[in-house]
Amino acid sequence: MAQVLDFLASDAKTHSIVIYMEGITNARRFMSALRAAANAKPVVVLKAGRKPAGNRAALTHSGTIVGSDDVFDAALRRAGAVRVRSFVALFSAAKCLASRYKPVGKRLAIITNGGGPGVLAADWASEINLELGRLTPDQAQALKPLLPSLATLTDLIDVSEDAGPEQYRAAIEAVSKAPQIDGILAIYSPKMGADGDAVAAAIAGFNCHVNKPLLTCWMGDATVGDARKILNDATIPTFRTPEAAVGAFGNIASFYQNQQLLQQTPPPLSDLSKPDVEGARLLIESVLAERRKVLTEMESKALLAAFHIPVTKTILARSANEAIMIATQLGFPVALKIDSPDISHKSDVQGVALNILTATSVRDTYLEMIQAVSKLMPNARINGVTIQNMSNQKRGREVCVGLVTDAPFGPVIAFGAGGTMIELINDRAMELPPLNQFLARRLIERSRVAETLGTWRGAPAANIEALEQILLRVSEMVCELPQLREMDINPIIVDESGALAVDARIVVDNTAPSVRHYNHLAILPYPSQHEQLCMLAGGGEYVVRPVHPDDANMLQNFVRSLSPESRYFRFVSSMQELPATMLSRFTLIDYDREMAHRAKPWKPRASWGCLATSPTQTGPAASFHLWWLMSLKVRAWDPG
Repeated sequence: MAQVLDFLASDAKTHSIVIYMEGITNARRFMSALRAAANAKPVVVLKAGRKPAGNRAALTHSGTIVGSDDVFDAALRRAGAVRVRSFVALFSAAKCLASRYKPVGKRLAIITNGGGPGVLAADWASEINLELGRLTPDQAQALKPLLPSLATLTDLIDVSEDAGPEQYRAAIEAVSKAPQIDGILAIYSPKMGADGDAVAAAIAGFNCHVNKPLLTCWMGDATVGDARKILNDATIPTFRTPEAAVGAFGNIASFYQNQQLLQQTPPPLSDLSKPDVEGARLLIESVLAERRKVLTEMESKALLAAFHIPVTKTILARSANEAIMIATQLGFPVALKIDSPDISHKSDVQGVALNILTATSVRDTYLEMIQAVSKLMPNARINGVTIQNMSNQKRGREVCVGLVTDAPFGPVIAFGAGGTMIELINDRAMELPPLNQFLARRLIERSRVAETLGTWRGAPAANIEALEQILLRVSEMVCELPQLREMDINPIIVDESGALAVDARIVVDNTAPSVRHYNHLAILPYPSQHEQLCMLAGGGEYVVRPVHPDDANMLQNFVRSLSPESRYFRFVSSMQELPATMLSRFTLIDYDREMAHRAKPWKPRASWGCLATSPTQTGPAASFHLWWLMSLKVRAWDPG
């Protein structure tokens, strides 16, 4: 699969790529090829095995690793590809994505001459999380005189059954000029005496003036065949049902959103304060040395604290008297929790007691908890009971941040609603590490619990930045600690003042040694370890670092500043600047298979040069390119 993607990505005759697949064998290789292909041209994927029965069939048929369907969705989003759910949608999505339009959002305006089809389209748009594009009052007032008297311009642009070619054209022209609208769907329902071919011809003639995606739905069969041909000849996607047309625009919107995710290349460590990675590794090694894989609650919180994740102060009590002493020192009210490596859900075995207010209650609760847990789980190993202060975040929301290890994609970060009903609520958004602030924010927004993080039932909006920082810290843990297998930080209580991890469960395991950095990740992080400050022999400092997608503007200015001769020798062309596709290709690279470095002075923002190496498809060889400003005097340099 990866080799085919590499070929199609560089094939000039291939304009878009459609894939049917059941599973993969090498996640890193697949993601590398898929990201490179999706950066060059639209990629649409139809994956079988979405349900357990299909999973088993795909595994039996192909012998590849199928993995979790949610994780596969996350991988495709991060790679910049679009996933469809049916064979019918596969080629229609490719046809739409190959058009010259590039949307900037998911607001779809629906123009229709029939109320029923328009409402069906609006319903399906809401179902797949699109928004209806609406005209402003001023825009509607300007359009109203151009439409029949029965036309309505509220949610839908219903031009009424009396609308003809000029009315459809006027409506499309008004919508195309509206900056708050990202796409247009024109629906035509055949009417007695109406000329659907003329309407199609009017839309086809105006298509060159439309600067956003334009899709059509000509309902009917033989009577609208000629109209569909007119639209197809004008390269306007046309569909038989409103739902299919709305779904096609949803694929276009998803493609744009996923392309934004593709542009993200986070480093393994964020810009936050440096974590105690060595201390965390020593803790994990000590647990594995004891032939244990499940960390206790205190060990789990110590690991989180090493990466500066806020946690509640927790102390283990091994007797009732010790519990009284600890609770008195911490101050009431306190919470008591059973401490056992064999119990994942403490509440299910009466292993959690909250709001304990007195020393007597601490003693009685301790004894009752030990007795109840021993009765319900007689084989469980019980270390004692942990004591911690109750959170004072009265209006806090409970969320959960987790880590799962998927075959074949490796570690995946999950976010969703937390608390004791986490399995019942089943709110889980997933993202492949590493994360940056943009990816962390998008991960939060994809969860259902995100709706409660704003102003909610009188409570102030939660501190989203605090949640983002916890996600960034978890990403750091995943990158730097390959031994991590599972992690549940549940609940995390978040309010307007911040976020606090109240409980955590972490599972670790031995990992095979590897000479390659971050070999356990499906996506290689930005190689910040290759950044270095170098000295010129004649004086002065410059920075050499790997190219980043944010360098696109600087690279464009660098190319413009090259001499015509230098540009010709490099590109065998008289171009004055790089086309957008080539600029993206040079700045968004897969650091696992190619490398490009940028050299620039330490203080000024201008670039001096760029060095790139890329693999060839024919064997173990690489192409090598070095660009340098000829206006600079050549001076010796010392790489240190």
